[in-house]
Amino acid sequence: MRAPGKVNLSLRVGPLGPGEQYHQLTTVFQAVSVYEEVVARSSDERTVTVSGPQAALVPTDATNLALRAVEALAAATGTDEGVALHVDKGVPVAGGMAGGSADAAATLLACDALWRTGLSRAELLELAATLGSDVPFVLQGHTAMGQGRGELLTPALSRGEFHWAFAVRDTGLSTPAVYREFDRLHALADDPREALRRGGGVAVPPDPDDDVRLMQALRAGDPHALGAALHNDLQAAALELEPGLAEPLAVAQDAGALGVVVSGSGPTVAALARNRQHALVLAAAFTASGVADRVLTATGPVPGARIVAED
Repeated sequence: MRAPGKVNLSLRVGPLGPGEQYHQLTTVFQAVSVYEEVVARSSDERTVTVSGPQAALVPTDATNLALRAVEALAAATGTDEGVALHVDKGVPVAGGMAGGSADAAATLLACDALWRTGLSRAELLELAATLGSDVPFVLQGHTAMGQGRGELLTPALSRGEFHWAFAVRDTGLSTPAVYREFDRLHALADDPREALRRGGGVAVPPDPDDDVRLMQALRAGDPHALGAALHNDLQAAALELEPGLAEPLAVAQDAGALGVVVSGSGPTVAALARNRQHALVLAAAFTASGVADRVLTATGPVPGARIVAED
């Protein structure tokens, strides 16, 4: 199986209400050509091994999202089959690009095929939503607007191909920690609208109409307009926790990026390029300035999780 990472073209975060566990979101996802590959083989047990960059940072116990996908599918279908999973990492770990979610999406498809459970795509998407906010999108791919926790998807029309350079750091950021910092910044703001202007938070549930310009840019296949519309309410919180993120943001701007944004909860920085050659220029600028541990280039949108080989 192969499943892509994602970049949030826009991420708007509503307040955490009393007694609520999750923030309400409005986000626009784009799947990009940075991939996780998952191999599933029949086994008496349920295990996972991991290779690739930052593999040592990925747990292989029951907290691993791929193994959680195995257990969820087994429970939903009543099977007691085992599986041996191997994940080859391509998406940054804890980098805001949904690497763990890609593993879960690929695993759902892999075990559905291996165990011949025969679930429909709608049933798989419903199961994916129980595993995490990003898992349904990675299963679907392409470009989509997500609402709720991000799991309620509406496909978005997108023309053409967009080119990206990513500045990756080996030290990830905890998504819950970034949301806690977002809440702290929001609580410190006397005026919610002033908080929004400073990038510290929002006071009202996010409105999909806030991304009209972005959706128009996607429909037109206009990278210049898309770059101007990139947005992330979590960026200020990520910068508070990791001030060094200001460096790759500045490097990308100086190198002529059409737009630059922290991807999701960070710390990966995504820079939108004019074309494929410019993406290489941005990547070279990240490398030369020493602001990233690794640099990736990619295009989007791309399809979601899919079988690439079957024995």
